[in-house]
Amino acid sequence: MKKTIFTGVGTAIATPMNADGSINYEEFGRMLDFQVSGGADAVVVCGTTGEASTMPDEEHLECIGYAVKRIAGKIPVIAGTGSNDTAHAVSLSQRAEKLGADGLLQVTPYYNKTSQRGLVKHFTAIADSVNIPIVLYNVPSRTGINISIDAYKELAKHPNIVATKEASGNFSLAAEIASYTDLDIYSGNDDQVIPMLSLGGKGVISVTSNLMPKEKHDEVALYLAGKQSEALEIQKRILAFEKALFMDVNPIPVKEALNIMGFKAGECRLPLASMTAEQVEKLRAEMQPLGLVGAVK
Repeated sequence: MKKTIFTGVGTAIATPMNADGSINYEEFGRMLDFQVSGGADAVVVCGTTGEASTMPDEEHLECIGYAVKRIAGKIPVIAGTGSNDTAHAVSLSQRAEKLGADGLLQVTPYYNKTSQRGLVKHFTAIADSVNIPIVLYNVPSRTGINISIDAYKELAKHPNIVATKEASGNFSLAAEIASYTDLDIYSGNDDQVIPMLSLGGKGVISVTSNLMPKEKHDEVALYLAGKQSEALEIQKRILAFEKALFMDVNPIPVKEALNIMGFKAGECRLPLASMTAEQVEKLRAEMQPLGLVGAVK
Protein backbone atom coordinates (compact mmCIF):
# COMPACT_ATOMS: atom_id res chain seq x y z
CA MET A 1 0.00 0.00 0.00
CA LYS A 2 1.29 3.46 -0.89
CA LYS A 3 2.27 5.84 1.89
CA THR A 4 0.45 9.15 2.25
CA ILE A 5 2.88 12.09 2.20
CA PHE A 6 0.62 14.32 4.29
CA THR A 7 -2.98 14.82 5.31
CA GLY A 8 -4.20 18.39 5.73
CA VAL A 9 -2.65 21.50 4.24
CA GLY A 10 0.53 21.68 2.21
CA THR A 11 1.46 25.31 1.75
CA ALA A 12 2.52 26.26 -1.77
CA ILE A 13 4.98 28.72 -0.33
CA ALA A 14 5.91 31.98 -2.01
CA THR A 15 9.57 32.84 -2.52
CA PRO A 16 10.48 36.23 -1.02
CA MET A 17 12.65 38.48 -3.15
CA ASN A 18 15.05 41.32 -2.40
CA ALA A 19 14.76 44.62 -4.28
CA ASP A 20 17.29 43.38 -6.84
CA GLY A 21 15.21 40.27 -7.55
CA SER A 22 17.44 37.83 -5.68
CA ILE A 23 15.97 35.42 -3.15
CA ASN A 24 15.70 36.82 0.37
CA TYR A 25 16.75 33.73 2.30
CA GLU A 26 16.51 35.37 5.71
CA GLU A 27 12.86 36.15 5.09
CA PHE A 28 12.30 32.74 3.48
CA GLY A 29 13.46 31.21 6.74
CA ARG A 30 10.96 33.31 8.71
CA MET A 31 8.18 32.26 6.38
CA LEU A 32 9.09 28.58 6.68
CA ASP A 33 9.21 28.88 10.48
CA PHE A 34 5.76 30.51 10.39
CA GLN A 35 4.40 27.53 8.48
CA VAL A 36 5.77 25.03 10.99
CA SER A 37 4.59 26.97 14.05
CA GLY A 38 1.27 27.79 12.39
CA GLY A 39 0.27 24.18 11.86
CA ALA A 40 0.96 23.48 8.18
CA ASP A 41 1.21 19.77 7.45
CA ALA A 42 3.73 20.16 4.60
CA VAL A 43 5.34 22.82 2.44
CA VAL A 44 5.64 22.80 -1.33
CA VAL A 45 8.66 24.81 -2.48
CA CYS A 46 9.45 26.00 -6.00
CA GLY A 47 5.97 25.46 -7.35
CA THR A 48 3.80 27.93 -9.23
CA THR A 49 3.45 30.15 -6.16
CA GLY A 50 7.20 29.93 -5.56
CA GLU A 51 7.97 31.34 -9.05
CA ALA A 52 10.06 28.34 -10.06
CA SER A 53 9.47 29.14 -13.72
CA THR A 54 11.85 32.12 -13.42
CA MET A 55 14.56 30.28 -11.48
CA PRO A 56 17.76 29.00 -13.07
CA ASP A 57 18.51 25.43 -12.00
CA GLU A 58 21.17 26.24 -9.41
CA GLU A 59 18.97 28.82 -7.72
CA HIS A 60 16.00 26.45 -7.91
CA LEU A 61 17.97 23.71 -6.17
CA GLU A 62 19.51 26.12 -3.66
CA CYS A 63 15.99 27.16 -2.65
CA ILE A 64 14.94 23.52 -2.19
CA GLY A 65 18.06 22.72 -0.18
CA TYR A 66 17.54 25.74 2.06
CA ALA A 67 13.94 24.72 2.79
CA VAL A 68 14.96 21.14 3.60
CA LYS A 69 17.60 22.34 6.08
CA ARG A 70 15.35 24.96 7.66
CA ILE A 71 12.38 22.62 8.10
CA ALA A 72 14.75 19.94 9.47
CA GLY A 73 12.26 17.10 9.19
CA LYS A 74 9.48 18.78 11.19
CA ILE A 75 7.05 18.47 8.26
CA PRO A 76 7.49 17.09 4.73
CA VAL A 77 9.13 19.28 2.09
CA ILE A 78 7.74 18.64 -1.39
CA ALA A 79 9.86 20.08 -4.18
CA GLY A 80 8.46 21.31 -7.47
CA THR A 81 10.75 19.82 -10.11
CA GLY A 82 8.44 19.54 -13.10
CA SER A 83 9.31 20.61 -16.63
CA ASN A 84 8.06 20.37 -20.20
CA ASP A 85 11.39 18.66 -20.94
CA THR A 86 11.40 15.16 -19.46
CA ALA A 87 15.20 14.95 -19.23
CA HIS A 88 15.27 18.28 -17.38
CA ALA A 89 12.57 17.12 -14.94
CA VAL A 90 14.52 13.91 -14.31
CA SER A 91 17.72 15.85 -13.56
CA LEU A 92 16.01 18.33 -11.21
CA SER A 93 14.15 15.50 -9.46
CA GLN A 94 17.26 13.44 -8.86
CA ARG A 95 19.12 16.44 -7.49
CA ALA A 96 16.20 17.43 -5.25
CA GLU A 97 16.12 13.89 -3.87
CA LYS A 98 19.83 14.16 -3.02
CA LEU A 99 19.12 17.43 -1.22
CA GLY A 100 16.65 15.63 1.05
CA ALA A 101 13.24 16.51 -0.39
CA ASP A 102 10.51 14.25 0.98
CA GLY A 103 8.50 14.26 -2.23
CA LEU A 104 8.20 15.85 -5.66
CA LEU A 105 5.47 17.85 -7.39
CA GLN A 106 5.31 17.14 -11.13
CA VAL A 107 3.29 19.46 -13.33
CA THR A 108 1.99 18.37 -16.72
CA PRO A 109 4.21 19.44 -19.65
CA TYR A 110 3.34 22.92 -20.92
CA TYR A 111 3.66 24.70 -24.29
CA ASN A 112 4.86 21.68 -26.28
CA LYS A 113 2.19 19.67 -24.38
CA THR A 114 1.84 16.00 -25.36
CA SER A 115 -0.67 13.18 -25.91
CA GLN A 116 -2.05 11.13 -23.02
CA ARG A 117 0.36 8.38 -24.03
CA GLY A 118 3.17 10.91 -23.87
CA LEU A 119 2.02 12.02 -20.41
CA VAL A 120 2.27 8.48 -19.11
CA LYS A 121 5.74 8.05 -20.59
CA HIS A 122 6.87 11.45 -19.23
CA PHE A 123 5.73 10.88 -15.65
CA THR A 124 6.87 7.26 -15.68
CA ALA A 125 10.38 8.26 -16.73
CA ILE A 126 10.58 10.71 -13.82
CA ALA A 127 9.15 8.22 -11.33
CA ASP A 128 11.60 5.56 -12.50
CA SER A 129 14.52 7.92 -11.85
CA VAL A 130 13.93 8.56 -8.13
CA ASN A 131 13.07 6.76 -4.91
CA ILE A 132 10.80 9.35 -3.30
CA PRO A 133 7.03 9.82 -3.78
CA ILE A 134 5.58 11.94 -6.54
CA VAL A 135 2.50 14.16 -6.56
CA LEU A 136 1.15 14.75 -10.06
CA TYR A 137 -0.09 18.29 -10.75
CA ASN A 138 -3.05 18.67 -13.10
CA VAL A 139 -3.62 22.35 -13.90
CA PRO A 140 -4.91 22.64 -17.47
CA SER A 141 -5.64 26.37 -17.14
CA ARG A 142 -1.88 26.97 -17.00
CA THR A 143 -0.45 24.13 -19.07
CA GLY A 144 -3.12 23.56 -21.71
CA ILE A 145 -3.27 19.83 -21.03
CA ASN A 146 -5.46 17.68 -18.81
CA ILE A 147 -4.66 14.24 -17.36
CA SER A 148 -7.40 11.83 -18.46
CA ILE A 149 -8.77 9.17 -16.15
CA ASP A 150 -7.20 6.48 -18.33
CA ALA A 151 -3.79 8.11 -17.93
CA TYR A 152 -4.39 8.41 -14.18
CA LYS A 153 -5.22 4.71 -13.98
CA GLU A 154 -1.99 3.80 -15.74
CA LEU A 155 0.16 6.19 -13.71
CA ALA A 156 -1.34 4.98 -10.43
CA LYS A 157 0.26 1.59 -11.07
CA HIS A 158 3.71 3.08 -10.45
CA PRO A 159 4.79 2.65 -6.80
CA ASN A 160 6.42 6.11 -6.67
CA ILE A 161 3.36 7.98 -7.98
CA VAL A 162 1.23 8.36 -4.87
CA ALA A 163 -0.98 11.44 -5.25
CA THR A 164 -2.31 14.21 -7.44
CA LYS A 165 -2.88 17.90 -6.97
CA GLU A 166 -6.12 18.37 -8.87
CA ALA A 167 -6.55 21.96 -10.00
CA SER A 168 -8.73 21.23 -13.02
CA GLY A 169 -11.93 22.12 -11.16
CA ASN A 170 -13.43 18.96 -12.66
CA PHE A 171 -15.14 17.12 -9.82
CA SER A 172 -16.32 14.34 -12.11
CA LEU A 173 -12.67 13.59 -12.83
CA ALA A 174 -11.85 13.77 -9.11
CA ALA A 175 -14.62 11.27 -8.40
CA GLU A 176 -13.19 8.91 -11.01
CA ILE A 177 -9.67 9.23 -9.55
CA ALA A 178 -11.06 8.38 -6.11
CA SER A 179 -13.07 5.46 -7.47
CA TYR A 180 -10.63 3.88 -9.89
CA THR A 181 -7.16 4.55 -8.45
CA ASP A 182 -5.37 4.45 -5.10
CA LEU A 183 -3.94 7.95 -5.52
CA ASP A 184 -4.30 10.47 -2.71
CA ILE A 185 -6.10 13.59 -3.95
CA TYR A 186 -5.27 17.14 -2.90
CA SER A 187 -7.36 20.10 -3.98
CA GLY A 188 -5.33 22.54 -6.03
CA ASN A 189 -7.91 25.28 -5.47
CA ASP A 190 -8.41 26.86 -2.06
CA ASP A 191 -12.12 27.47 -2.57
CA GLN A 192 -12.79 23.83 -3.48
CA VAL A 193 -11.34 22.05 -0.44
CA ILE A 194 -14.59 20.85 1.10
CA PRO A 195 -16.11 19.37 -2.07
CA MET A 196 -12.77 17.66 -2.79
CA LEU A 197 -12.71 16.20 0.72
CA SER A 198 -16.26 14.93 0.20
CA LEU A 199 -14.93 12.86 -2.72
CA GLY A 200 -12.23 11.29 -0.58
CA GLY A 201 -9.52 13.95 -0.80
CA LYS A 202 -6.70 14.10 1.75
CA GLY A 203 -6.32 17.88 1.86
CA VAL A 204 -5.20 20.89 -0.11
CA ILE A 205 -2.03 22.34 -1.57
CA SER A 206 -2.83 25.89 -0.64
CA VAL A 207 -1.98 29.49 -1.46
CA THR A 208 -4.14 30.89 1.37
CA SER A 209 -2.12 29.03 3.99
CA ASN A 210 0.87 31.27 3.26
CA LEU A 211 -1.00 33.62 5.59
CA MET A 212 -3.46 31.31 7.38
CA PRO A 213 -1.88 27.87 7.89
CA LYS A 214 -3.89 27.12 11.02
CA GLU A 215 -7.23 27.93 9.43
CA LYS A 216 -6.58 25.78 6.37
CA HIS A 217 -5.25 22.93 8.53
CA ASP A 218 -8.32 23.16 10.74
CA GLU A 219 -10.68 23.27 7.75
CA VAL A 220 -9.38 19.89 6.62
CA ALA A 221 -8.97 18.37 10.08
CA LEU A 222 -12.48 19.29 11.18
CA TYR A 223 -14.04 17.90 8.02
CA LEU A 224 -12.15 14.63 8.30
CA ALA A 225 -13.13 14.39 11.97
CA GLY A 226 -16.79 14.47 10.99
CA LYS A 227 -17.31 18.12 11.94
CA GLN A 228 -18.35 19.25 8.49
CA SER A 229 -20.42 22.23 9.63
CA GLU A 230 -17.46 23.63 11.57
CA ALA A 231 -15.20 23.18 8.57
CA LEU A 232 -17.77 24.97 6.43
CA GLU A 233 -17.80 27.90 8.86
CA ILE A 234 -14.07 28.38 8.28
CA GLN A 235 -14.63 28.35 4.54
CA LYS A 236 -17.41 30.91 4.84
CA ARG A 237 -15.28 33.20 7.01
CA ILE A 238 -12.24 33.28 4.73
CA LEU A 239 -13.77 32.74 1.28
CA ALA A 240 -13.85 36.41 0.28
CA PHE A 241 -10.17 36.71 1.17
CA GLU A 242 -9.37 33.56 -0.78
CA LYS A 243 -11.11 35.02 -3.81
CA ALA A 244 -9.12 38.24 -3.39
CA LEU A 245 -5.89 36.24 -3.51
CA PHE A 246 -6.73 35.39 -7.10
CA MET A 247 -7.86 38.82 -8.35
CA ASP A 248 -4.61 38.85 -10.33
CA VAL A 249 -2.28 36.10 -11.54
CA ASN A 250 -0.91 33.94 -8.71
CA PRO A 251 1.45 34.65 -6.93
CA ILE A 252 1.11 38.41 -7.41
CA PRO A 253 -1.68 38.91 -4.82
CA VAL A 254 -0.32 36.49 -2.21
CA LYS A 255 3.08 38.20 -2.20
CA GLU A 256 1.36 41.55 -1.77
CA ALA A 257 -0.75 40.06 1.05
CA LEU A 258 2.40 38.77 2.75
CA ASN A 259 3.88 42.27 2.53
CA ILE A 260 0.73 43.74 4.07
CA MET A 261 0.87 41.10 6.78
CA GLY A 262 4.40 42.17 7.72
CA PHE A 263 6.67 39.78 5.85
CA LYS A 264 9.22 41.12 3.38
CA ALA A 265 8.03 39.08 0.41
CA GLY A 266 8.98 41.75 -2.12
CA GLU A 267 7.67 41.74 -5.66
CA CYS A 268 7.35 39.02 -8.27
CA ARG A 269 9.84 38.63 -11.06
CA LEU A 270 8.84 39.84 -14.49
CA PRO A 271 6.79 39.15 -16.49
CA LEU A 272 4.54 39.20 -13.40
CA ALA A 273 3.82 42.86 -12.67
CA SER A 274 2.69 44.42 -9.40
CA MET A 275 -0.97 44.99 -8.64
CA THR A 276 -2.58 48.40 -9.06
CA ALA A 277 -3.08 50.61 -5.99
CA GLU A 278 -6.83 49.96 -6.26
CA GLN A 279 -6.27 46.19 -6.20
CA VAL A 280 -3.97 46.47 -3.19
CA GLU A 281 -6.62 48.38 -1.27
CA LYS A 282 -9.26 45.76 -2.13
CA LEU A 283 -6.92 43.06 -0.87
CA ARG A 284 -6.18 44.97 2.33
CA ALA A 285 -9.92 45.46 2.89
CA GLU A 286 -10.45 41.68 2.86
CA MET A 287 -7.49 41.11 5.19
CA GLN A 288 -8.49 43.71 7.79
CA PRO A 289 -11.49 41.87 9.34
CA LEU A 290 -9.43 38.68 9.58
CA GLY A 291 -6.75 40.42 11.64
CA LEU A 292 -4.08 39.83 9.01
CA VAL A 293 -2.93 43.41 8.42
CA GLY A 294 0.36 43.87 10.23
CA ALA A 295 -0.09 40.54 12.03
CA VAL A 296 3.60 39.62 11.69
CA LYS A 297 6.15 41.85 13.41
